[in-house]
Amino acid sequence: MSRKISIAIVLGVLVGLLGFGAWTVLLKPSGLPPEGFARGNGRIEADLVDISPRLAGRVAEITVHEGDLVAAGDVLVVMDTAELRAQLARADAAVASAEAAVGVAAAHVAEARARLALAQSQQSRAETLSVRNVVSREDLDIRRTETQLAEAALTAAEATQRAQERSVEAESAARAEIAARIADSTLYAGGPARVLYRLAQGGEIVGSGGKVLTLVSLENVYMEFFLPADQAPRLRVGDDARIVADIMPNMSIPAKVIFISPQAQFTPKQVETLTERESLMFRVRVRIPPELVAARIDQVKTGVRGVAWVRLALDDGGLPEWPEGLTPPLAPVSPAAGPNPVLP
Repeated sequence: MSRKISIAIVLGVLVGLLGFGAWTVLLKPSGLPPEGFARGNGRIEADLVDISPRLAGRVAEITVHEGDLVAAGDVLVVMDTAELRAQLARADAAVASAEAAVGVAAAHVAEARARLALAQSQQSRAETLSVRNVVSREDLDIRRTETQLAEAALTAAEATQRAQERSVEAESAARAEIAARIADSTLYAGGPARVLYRLAQGGEIVGSGGKVLTLVSLENVYMEFFLPADQAPRLRVGDDARIVADIMPNMSIPAKVIFISPQAQFTPKQVETLTERESLMFRVRVRIPPELVAARIDQVKTGVRGVAWVRLALDDGGLPEWPEGLTPPLAPVSPAAGPNPVLP
């Protein structure tokens, strides 16, 4: 009998402990933000940029490695351009030939103008002599015909010159296209970034648009989170925000609200509580200022989880003051100040 009582007591204690644990984890209310503030969980993210050649070809050189930090204008990849440079030499010769043809056409125009001037002079002389009956009517008609033929020859020569000039423009355009392809064969960094993946090696042939590198752009470092429908209308684009990363719980990162979704949506599946998944939410994006990213660029890591804090407009339209623990720039919370009034 005593053994049964002992088992019952042990089971009772276990049930009590499990119940208390469940109440602590699932039912005990967590700390809520104070009035005028809202928060949301998210990750510090940045855009991924794929570095790809516009044309298929052989990779001559990749100048960076995974993990390297690059700045705007840095050379990342150089494609082999031997074939293109041969085409460029041929295009140079074609342009020179077309320009020479223009010179020949211009000489023909000058010759035609001289012949026309001579024919006009002979016709004028014949017109004068015809009035005195020195030149026959037949000779006068011949001079007039010669003038018309000279005018037609000049028109044809001028048309030929214009055609040759258009030919020069066409050959120059073809040359410029080849030169542009050569220029596109050197791939540069568009802004500050870190090399995430190196997807090809020197000597490999990649197709048009084939990925050679993947960069994490550090121009736009941000965090996305969700706010419920009763809070999102009280937030505006351009409002200040703060990010508290899990790896730096005693520091806040200043940010700006750059996007508020104009349409409500259900929160993603990774939101763990069923209540939040069933709620209509608005996606919000806050961006860390580029100058702050640039100043601490060696410390920037994407994928870091944290909490984004925003201020909500009060009834009078104003905004509450940030608590001391959430003031920029990355100010550590002073232990002497006591517990943070906002952080749970």
